[in-house]
Amino acid sequence: MVYNSSEVIKDLILMTTSHINYAKKLVEVSGEKLQHKQSSKSWSVLECLEHLNRYAFFYNIEINKKMIASSLPFSETFKSGFLGNKFANDMLPKEGMTTMNTFKSKNPNNSKLNKEKVLLDFIALQEELLDLLEVAKNKNVDKIKTKTTLPLVKFKLGDTLRFVIHHNERHIVQAKKALI
Repeated sequence: MVYNSSEVIKDLILMTTSHINYAKKLVEVSGEKLQHKQSSKSWSVLECLEHLNRYAFFYNIEINKKMIASSLPFSETFKSGFLGNKFANDMLPKEGMTTMNTFKSKNPNNSKLNKEKVLLDFIALQEELLDLLEVAKNKNVDKIKTKTTLPLVKFKLGDTLRFVIHHNERHIVQAKKALI
């Protein structure tokens, strides 16, 4: 699939801004509500956000490092890789979506979480991601390659950004359901 780089980044900025605004509203919600779980196997709102924080600590650093190291000229389009496109699209929330297993290190289930720390970290990491998206507007998201949390798997920067932000969207939807 061929994408317009600027359009994709614009859409990802809108999604990330929406995620930040949602988290800012959660500051007013009680810690008890944010830690409520529908079942012992489901995640609370804070667990959803903490899971995203754990991924953001990895991806924000990786994305920044690769963009700084690249002198490749901007490309108006990028051709999504097969795996990158599949992973990014699989992350988008949809009706009847299946749960996916996560790495133990990224699983916050039953962790003792501090409301303020989780929310402040989430907002800061997402604002950092917004800054990275601004930088990406002038980078070659087709040719820059980034590591993923999967050993030996690399994605094009455009796919990495789509994957990360679609993954965020998936868990924001999950968090909203947990709050009901």
